[in-house]
Amino acid sequence: MPTVLVTGCNRGIGLHLVRQLMDRGDDVIGVCRNASEELQATGATIVSAIDVSDGASMPALSAAVGDRQIDVLINNAGILRGDSLADLDYDGMLEQYRVNTLGPLRVTAALLGNLGEGSKVAIITSRVGSIEDNSSGGNYGYRASKTAVNMVGTNLKHDLAPMGIAVALLHPGLVATDMTRGTGISPADSARGLIQVIDGLDLAKSGGFWHAEGYELPW
Repeated sequence: MPTVLVTGCNRGIGLHLVRQLMDRGDDVIGVCRNASEELQATGATIVSAIDVSDGASMPALSAAVGDRQIDVLINNAGILRGDSLADLDYDGMLEQYRVNTLGPLRVTAALLGNLGEGSKVAIITSRVGSIEDNSSGGNYGYRASKTAVNMVGTNLKHDLAPMGIAVALLHPGLVATDMTRGTGISPADSARGLIQVIDGLDLAKSGGFWHAEGYELPW
């Protein structure tokens, strides 16, 4: 039974990841700031009061996990603060950078001792972080934070390879969550695709930028 840790799982994609992983018999650790009733109902082990953007939360996360081996780490926690050239919010940009970019790095570094040969690290990023694919502009802070986390994931690919740990950067699709105001596919369908891509991840595919539907995306 693999042990899977998922951040940002009190709702949306993260909650459906936890549900589906539990349904198939995985040992799931759900990490969040505040546990929803829906998350508590999954039966997963819950570690709450963890803010991935705050280094002060990391000792508590490490202590809660203890010496458990983590087979799959899914860095899912993220935020979106919309902006445009006519309405730039620099504080919002920094907030998104702290959560979307530094959060996955912070969590992965804090739990490095729990990962081992054959473990996998997944980072839920976004297609809007692709420079080549940007055809519309806007959302300066969100786009930049996702482009930056793609670099974080690429760095982790190289640094974790000697340990036998594979890394994937995953776009969940346009998903109907609070973040997107209900526009897109269902979170359940997105989670199902993400799990399938993670299941197929190995060192040969490490560092790839993948759509939840299973195809690679341009950088």
